[in-house]
Amino acid sequence: MNGVVIPQTPIAVDFWSLRRAGTARLFFLSHMHSDHTVGLSSTWARPLYCSPITAHLLHRRLQVSKQWIRALEVGESHVLPLDETGQETMTVTLIDANHCPGSVMFLFEGYFGTILYTGDFRYTPSMLKEPALILGKQIHTLYLDNTNCNPALVLPSRQEATQQIVQLIRQFPQHNIKIGLYSLGKESLLEQLALEFRTWVVLSPQRLELVQLLGLADVFTVEEKVGRIHAVDHMEICHSAMLQWNQTHPTIAILPTSRKVRSPHPGIHTIPYSDHSSYSELRAFVAALKPCRVVPIVRQQPCGEFFEGSSSPRLPILMIPHSVQQYMCSSARKANVLWQLERRLKRPRIQGVVFESPEEKADQTKVDRVAKKRMKENLSLWPGDLEKLCPHPLPARKQLFPDFCREECDEPVLFCNSKKMATVLTAPVEFSMQLQPVDVFISPETRQEIGVGSRLIPRRGSPARGNQSDWIGCDSPLSHISKDTHLATESGDLALKYLLTPVNFFQAGFSSRNFDQQVEKYQQSTV
Repeated sequence: MNGVVIPQTPIAVDFWSLRRAGTARLFFLSHMHSDHTVGLSSTWARPLYCSPITAHLLHRRLQVSKQWIRALEVGESHVLPLDETGQETMTVTLIDANHCPGSVMFLFEGYFGTILYTGDFRYTPSMLKEPALILGKQIHTLYLDNTNCNPALVLPSRQEATQQIVQLIRQFPQHNIKIGLYSLGKESLLEQLALEFRTWVVLSPQRLELVQLLGLADVFTVEEKVGRIHAVDHMEICHSAMLQWNQTHPTIAILPTSRKVRSPHPGIHTIPYSDHSSYSELRAFVAALKPCRVVPIVRQQPCGEFFEGSSSPRLPILMIPHSVQQYMCSSARKANVLWQLERRLKRPRIQGVVFESPEEKADQTKVDRVAKKRMKENLSLWPGDLEKLCPHPLPARKQLFPDFCREECDEPVLFCNSKKMATVLTAPVEFSMQLQPVDVFISPETRQEIGVGSRLIPRRGSPARGNQSDWIGCDSPLSHISKDTHLATESGDLALKYLLTPVNFFQAGFSSRNFDQQVEKYQQSTV
């Protein structure tokens, strides 16, 4: 990807990742080659500035909505705001880049000084005669197309390369000519070859639409057998394609490019025809402009050391206006929100049956295993165990003690004569603990009838342990109740018999029949 977000400005050129663009607010497109449109698609929803031809191709090929495309005339200066109020502005001038149809260079002038972004370009001396450049302006930063910035790579001019192609075709007067091209560019080369050999040039319908837009000579057609010269995609030129073409008619192929290409077939010829500036042309261009700083567009191929003697050391002190700072910061927040919203909308929605996750199933299995272990240990669940094991303690209580619980049980507390285990039921948890022998069962109803307070406290001066006579209720007449009083045996109430039965007599099972049998067995043993 070839593109840049210009530091300390809201300007981005050929850069279409909103997440990485940060504070960029103004977006510019130099031309329509694919390596400069990475990330640009029909979903783009921000103002985008480019040349009129690029605007047409952008809508036709990438389906970008016209409401976001801002076509700027080439060779003219345009004033654009740099903040939300228009208090701070900049001037941008589009200059023909001599690269492909619609390609331009951008000259930005504002609080940041003067910045020239060449994009992909092929230098010609006529560029220095542009009104925006002949006024003696100091270029502070030059973003330079350094594709061919290599002293070892010597390239001919495009006119010289065109003559090499003409001479090659003349050596094969009876052959068809396949010229491998990218989807955009070198249309003027095809026009010159058609006029030179007086033949039609066969194009794809998409490229034919482009040349008609450019206003070139009427030498192009889509009929396969009409013309001798055929423009094809450069990826189609290969060994198998050459064998197939030569079966029907003698054919040669030409690749007009400055890149090193290994020829897989003797009929494939490479001609150093390039739409990028050569090293000598770049040196002449930088020497004429004398910028303060040169920044390469192709990051993998640095070239700053080649132009150190041609640059000017004067750099401006950059002060970002406050309104522009606010605009850039607000833009960054909006971009981040839009990106997060887009990412959220792209998340796959769950449809159909939702199955239980393995983690939840494993947690439930662990809960059941711990519960069974507690039940085997005389139901001695410690405080908080059931709260952790089950979020609904009342159903759990009914499962463990089905005959003890009613729908309106608050805090029944059980005391018995036995020195065995006594079970205390406390909402929302149930636990067992060792208590000293006492003789009185206190239920919520009994507590209300005799006026017992909400808790029992030891008598002053008595230890925490002892028999029931050492305990008195807070503001209650419980202290005069005799130690030998047995509410359960006097009343003969079956429910009280159940409650007075120690836990270890019926801990083996929890059905009502088994429970009754355990109670009767206990009553017989006490007679």
